[in-house]
Amino acid sequence: MNRRRRPFNYFKIFALVAAIAATLYFSLYISPTIQQAMLPTPTPTRSPDSIIAEAEQALADGKLTQGIELYQQAVVLIPNEPKLYIEMAKGSMWLGDPAKAQTEAENALLLNPNNSTAHAVRGWALSSQGNYLDAESSLKRALEIDPNNALAHSYYAEMLTDIYLSGNGALDTIDLMREESRVALSLGPGMFETHRARGYVLEATANYEEALSEYESAAAINNKIPDIHVSLGRIYRILEVYDKAVNSFTIASQLNPNDPTPLLLISRVYYTIGEFGKAEQYALQAVTILPTDPNLRGNLGVIYYKNQKYESAVEELVLVVNGGQDDSGNLVNSLALTGDSIRIPEYYYTYGLALVRTGNCGEALPIFSRIIDTVSAADEISLYNANVGIQMCAEQLNITPTVSAEPTVEITPTP
Repeated sequence: MNRRRRPFNYFKIFALVAAIAATLYFSLYISPTIQQAMLPTPTPTRSPDSIIAEAEQALADGKLTQGIELYQQAVVLIPNEPKLYIEMAKGSMWLGDPAKAQTEAENALLLNPNNSTAHAVRGWALSSQGNYLDAESSLKRALEIDPNNALAHSYYAEMLTDIYLSGNGALDTIDLMREESRVALSLGPGMFETHRARGYVLEATANYEEALSEYESAAAINNKIPDIHVSLGRIYRILEVYDKAVNSFTIASQLNPNDPTPLLLISRVYYTIGEFGKAEQYALQAVTILPTDPNLRGNLGVIYYKNQKYESAVEELVLVVNGGQDDSGNLVNSLALTGDSIRIPEYYYTYGLALVRTGNCGEALPIFSRIIDTVSAADEISLYNANVGIQMCAEQLNITPTVSAEPTVEITPTP
C-alpha cells in the first residue's frame, strides 16, 4: 500500500499522438496522390483522319464489317460528313444488307440533300429491295444533280436490268439498260462499278463471253468484293466451266461467311454434275447459316430426295409448302405456288414425290393437283412430274388415276 506510482511519461504520449497524426495525414493527402500517379495515363483520342484511312483500307482488303465499324467510329467524331455515311451504305450493300444501306444513304441526304452520290446509292439500295419506282426516282435525281456521275449511271443500268429480268420492263428497257451501261463505262473506265454494271447487262442479254470479260475487269480493279466472285461463278457455271465456278463461289463465301448464297450456288453446281453427296454438304451449310430461308430449305430437300433420303426430304419440303417450325424452333414461311416461278414448282412436286416414296399418297395427291391447276402449260417438267406422282399413287392404291399420266419415270430439271 505504500508503493509509489510511476510518473507519466509525457514524451511517449507526445510520440504516440504524433504517430497517429502522421498516419492520418498520410492516408488523407499523400496516399491518394501516389495512387493517382500510379494510374495509367489516358490514351489519346485518335484523329478522325487516321480512323477513316484505316476504314478505307479495311474495305479495300475485303474486311467489310470491320470497315463499316471504323466508319461508325469516325461518324462519332465527325457527325456532319455525308461521305462517311455513303461509304457505310456501300459496305452494307456489298454485305447484302440493302435496308441498312438505304438508311445510311438517307442519313447522308439529311446532311446534304443535293449529294448526287448519296441519291445514287439510295437508288441502288431501293432497287435491290425490289422498290423500282422509288429507286428510279432517286437515281434520276442523282443524274439531275450530276449528269456525269458514273456511279449513278452504273446503278441505273443495273436497276433497268433487274426490271428487264423480272419481265416487267417497257419495250425499250433493254435498249436503255445497254445505253446506261455504256455511258457509265465511258465516264468511269477504271471503276469497279462500271465494269460490273456492264457485265450484268451483258449477262442478262446472254452475251456470256463478253460478260465474263467485264466481270474479270472489275475483279482486276477490286477482287475483295464478294459479289463480283458470285457473278464470275454464275458465268462459269453457264459456260460449264464447273471447277472455276466452284472456286469463284468459294472465294465469295470466304469474303462474306454470313451469306449463304455462294454455298447454295456451289450445291447447285455439284447437283448439276451429279455429285449429290457434295451438293448435300453445301446445301446443309447454307441452311445452317440462314435456317429460316424457305428457298434454302427447298434446295436441301430436293437434294435429299436425289440422295434417296426421302424422310429427310419430307421434313425440309413440308416447311416450304406449308410453313412451320423445325426441330430447333426456327420459323419458316411457306412459298406460294405461282405460275411464273422457276424453282418453287420443283419444291412442290419433289415434296409430293417424297410423300409417295414414304407411303403418304393421301397427302401427295392434293399437291400434284395444285401443280396441275397452277403452273403454266409451258412448264412441262412440273406437269410431267405431277402426273408421274399421280400414276405412282394410283399403282400404290390400286385405283384409276383421275388425271391422265402417261409417263412412268420421274424426271428432274437440270439446274
